[in-house]
Amino acid sequence: MVTRLTVTRMIIAATGPLVAPAALAGMLAVAGLALGRVYAGDLAPGLLIGAGIGSVAVSVATRRLPSWAVGPVSVLMLAGYTLLAVRLTAAGGGIDGPLARLTGDALRNGIPRVLTAMIPIEAQPDTVAVPVIATWLTGLAGAELALRARRMLLACLAPTLLYAVVLYAVGPNADATLWQPLSFAGLVAIALTVGTDRPDETPVVLTRVQGAALRARVAAGAAATLALTIGLVAAVGPAVVAGVSRQPADPRRYITPPQLDALDENPLVRLSGWALNPGQHLFDIRLSGAPRPDTRVRLAVLNDYDGVTWRAGATYRTAGRVLGRPAGDADDRAGPVSQQITIAELDGKLVPAAAVPERIDGARVAFDQVTGTVAIPDGLRSGLRYTVVSRVPTVDVNLLPSAGVASGPAIARYVRLGSPAPIDIQQLAERLAEGNATPFSRAQAIELFLSEHYQLTTDAPSGHAYPNLSFFLFGPRAGGGGQRGTSEQFAAAFAVLARLAGLPTRIIVGFRAGPGAVTIRGADALAWPEVLFDRVGWVPFNPLPQPDTQPRPVEEDFTPPPTPSNPPPSSQPPRSAPPTSAAPSGSANAAGAGDGTPPGTVAAETTTGLLLLLGIGVATVVLLRRARRRRRLYTGEPPGRVIGAWLEVLDALRLAGRPPPHHLAVTEIAELAARTALNAPIQPANTPIQPANTPIQPANAPIRAADGPNRAGDSPIRAADDPIRPAVPRIDELAGLVNVVAFTPDGASAAQADQAAAQAAAYVNGLRAGRPWWRRWLWSADPRPLRWAHRRR
Repeated sequence: MVTRLTVTRMIIAATGPLVAPAALAGMLAVAGLALGRVYAGDLAPGLLIGAGIGSVAVSVATRRLPSWAVGPVSVLMLAGYTLLAVRLTAAGGGIDGPLARLTGDALRNGIPRVLTAMIPIEAQPDTVAVPVIATWLTGLAGAELALRARRMLLACLAPTLLYAVVLYAVGPNADATLWQPLSFAGLVAIALTVGTDRPDETPVVLTRVQGAALRARVAAGAAATLALTIGLVAAVGPAVVAGVSRQPADPRRYITPPQLDALDENPLVRLSGWALNPGQHLFDIRLSGAPRPDTRVRLAVLNDYDGVTWRAGATYRTAGRVLGRPAGDADDRAGPVSQQITIAELDGKLVPAAAVPERIDGARVAFDQVTGTVAIPDGLRSGLRYTVVSRVPTVDVNLLPSAGVASGPAIARYVRLGSPAPIDIQQLAERLAEGNATPFSRAQAIELFLSEHYQLTTDAPSGHAYPNLSFFLFGPRAGGGGQRGTSEQFAAAFAVLARLAGLPTRIIVGFRAGPGAVTIRGADALAWPEVLFDRVGWVPFNPLPQPDTQPRPVEEDFTPPPTPSNPPPSSQPPRSAPPTSAAPSGSANAAGAGDGTPPGTVAAETTTGLLLLLGIGVATVVLLRRARRRRRLYTGEPPGRVIGAWLEVLDALRLAGRPPPHHLAVTEIAELAARTALNAPIQPANTPIQPANTPIQPANAPIRAADGPNRAGDSPIRAADDPIRPAVPRIDELAGLVNVVAFTPDGASAAQADQAAAQAAAYVNGLRAGRPWWRRWLWSADPRPLRWAHRRR
């Protein structure tokens, strides 16, 4: 028995110093493999495993040296290994530059670029250097604790913490693997088992009584440990089991990816500038492979519309040379199309490339997987040259007639309009959707309508907000500039009408290109819409008119029926009933001559009396209306004064001939009031499409977002045809107070009521000043508001 124990101790003494470091190296290798699941290829996992094994091997090789010398030696080896990793990843990723610059950039930006990189991450200097250094330092700490301090539990804690950080960093971006955590736990058990034995210590000889007491204590400790383990399993087990199927958190959401500026978020506004400079040299492209004659190079994909501007709304993440496939594209894609692009005068961050890009060489880019567009965080520069390999999606036209449209939260953004569209645009969308049951037929109807009725021009002002689209669709053609625009207006009008018809749409900004070497200039820029069909993908449409075609006026196909109204008063006197006798009545003559008063005097007195009565009536109406206005605006509790100010605005709209429909909300009435102040025509709720004559914004007018500091609600309204008349303020703040009072009866203060009264009075006075002179004279003497107030009560 003594011989066997001695042999066992000799084996442990010989293998123990090697088993513990090997177990630590194995734990680091498992952590490297876990992190390598989010990398593309085998280069990154290989470098991480090499860092773990190398750090432990350096500690084992230098265990005879003094402890103060091990750290510097290991750090020098780490520096050499890091430079090797940077060189290998730079060569594998096709990144040029001095080794020192690449290493410095990797150390400065390694962590944010790893967390913002697109999955799978390509092994590049800035995505590999920091994980390699962290793995090496963890192996150094664990090996020193195990070999010199003989603290195996603390030695295992270092790789365990690294493994936990790796699992948190990977998050939901990789599939779960069961063998890796089981292997890690087994290696920890082996390290603890071997590392707790100290064969160099002299064994202690115990007596029989001491041995029995020791065994009893060991048994009691084992029983207590078992009971404690069972209790922990019972308490923590259900929570652990419930969390097995739960998706882990993604730390990448805390890191802001590269952002686009306003020019790149909405490149539609650049089309008018390129159209006015058709010879501007933007870039050169050489297409090879399997390009089609109508191949188009995409610059941006615009998904979101708020009634003012179209925006990209994309999330760009750092990518390597191999790009992921965008969501929503058709499964059937043609052969590869290679593009060699050299940038000239094109600026911004968006990178032109044919859809759908799969690989890019020669530039460090960021990629949006939803839209399949590419961006350079540092911006384009003249002379930049890169190569893109794309596969252009093909559409199965046989599936389109019966294809439906997808639905769900992911599709909601493609049918959402930020604010309600004008009534005339809504009615046009309804008319175009009539009789077209399938989504594809509705899209074709919109495409055909725009291509037949509107004119493509290069000098149309930029703009695609609702007023611009209304003027483009319904503005007067002769002398007014309506019904003509660039591809910006055609694409934006198609997308808005299609969304009103229930079709998910987006707008693409890009360029025309053909096979071979082509120089892309400003005249080649255009925008086109795409519609998402179920089981087909995104399908492009071309609403532009054919060359050398004369557009048909909109009024020929969409003439609204006349609005029913009372017939105007006739200029001829009304025809009286025929007399019962041809002879004049003698009683009338007798009455006129019997009192001795000339007939002219009677007529004068009667006229004077009627005028006097009319003057008294007008004065009474004026006084009553002033009293009622003073009572509404300046007497009573603040909530009642706010409502009174709103009633004054409603009466003013009715006096101006623009009564708001009953179904409109308060904010919609405020917008209608703004259009009324601009003398814009308001469509009745039951009137079909009617051309609008809202003046378009000038070409140099800045377009502000709806939530920007200079939105339309903060500026007064001035009629475009009357620059002298004072500006009419908007009533958006008054509408907000009305909503507050409606939901919170005590939610208005005296100061807010004073503000509401001042805003209502200023709006009514400004609206009255914009009426014709005879309407201004009759404004205060009109008795109808008194009747309206009585009906409201």
